[in-house]
Amino acid sequence: MGRLQVVGAAVADGTGRDPMDVDVTVEDGWITQLGASGADPGERLDAGGLTMTPGLIDAHVHLGLSSPIQPQFSFQISAAEIAADIFATAGAALDAGFTTVRDTGGIDGGVVTTIAKGKVRGPRVLSCGPVQCQIGGHGYYGADWEPTELWSGHHLPGLCALSMMSGNADELRGNVREAFRRGASFLKLCVTGGVVSAHDRLTDTQFTVEEIAVAVQEAAARGTYVTVHAHNNEGIRNAVEAGARCVEHGTDLDEPTATLMATRGVALVPTFAVVERLLHDPAEAGLGESVRDRVLGVRERMTEALAAAKEAGVRIGLGSDLIGPAQDRRGEELTLRAELETPMEALVAATKTNADILGLSDQVGVIAPGMQADLVLWNGNPLEDPKLFADPANAVLVVQAGRVVKDLR
Repeated sequence: MGRLQVVGAAVADGTGRDPMDVDVTVEDGWITQLGASGADPGERLDAGGLTMTPGLIDAHVHLGLSSPIQPQFSFQISAAEIAADIFATAGAALDAGFTTVRDTGGIDGGVVTTIAKGKVRGPRVLSCGPVQCQIGGHGYYGADWEPTELWSGHHLPGLCALSMMSGNADELRGNVREAFRRGASFLKLCVTGGVVSAHDRLTDTQFTVEEIAVAVQEAAARGTYVTVHAHNNEGIRNAVEAGARCVEHGTDLDEPTATLMATRGVALVPTFAVVERLLHDPAEAGLGESVRDRVLGVRERMTEALAAAKEAGVRIGLGSDLIGPAQDRRGEELTLRAELETPMEALVAATKTNADILGLSDQVGVIAPGMQADLVLWNGNPLEDPKLFADPANAVLVVQAGRVVKDLR
């Protein structure tokens, strides 16, 4: 792989410090030095006028939901087309500047290994495999008439695994063990109803504290953690009491619950981009107009939840939750967050904080010696104009583990 020296860029290192004019030296995939190097620079890359950030991290993706949703769930799309859509979305993530993603449900282990082997373009992927849901809860998308036991027929081993349903704690224990057997690196449980649901409401709670605790126990036995899909406070508090380490969405999070999360060290990953997309055009994701009614008011409440979490001192990551075919503008999540915080806070959430939440803080998330060389060079300064994050064309060069994976210079 050799040595690469990137010179002339304004470097926003992911820690929150102001950008610095500093050269970055990369050797065999790792950052070895910041500042001018007296040694042989090897390949020299002139990045004058560009802004460098760490490779972005999306902590809430659904690569396995890259086809139109309703047709996919009703067996109208072939395995070949589903695979093509998944791999196209993986490549689009790189092109948008995302070098690491956490898949929070929908892919099976074969997708992770295929990308890791370099057979298709894509980011580094951490995956929960199939989502864990209670019978008929969020994560179950079968028809009303369809017997529960037929749902697993929607899985395509090695490619697509939507969710596993449990009726009690023993069934959940068996299902999470199966998820780990199939390559999951963490677990995700649905503990409230959801927006894209047919059988519940956002105010519903799902799984008991005792049931969630079983998944936490199984995750701890493997040195990993549980995150939960949760919109309402009762569901969040159940999960925190059971030992979950992260909450996805958190739409109706209030101040007391946020304080509890902060006290217990539980992180929050808000998801604004999917809300904007579903409000704008549900059909774009392959969903019906009824979804628009379910998402009304979510953006405003999630904004209030973000403020409550910040006030309480919760670690707040960043996730897009995009679903369906239109997942090319993943950086829109940073643009939306920059409207609610500062652009620098959005960048830190998408780099340093997300790396911490994913358990990768010793490898990625900041530009520093000893870290993997995941780098993005932006046309212009997205910290001054955060709309630049939303357009993949502005990520003119993307480096993943020292390899140039996109170059529009």
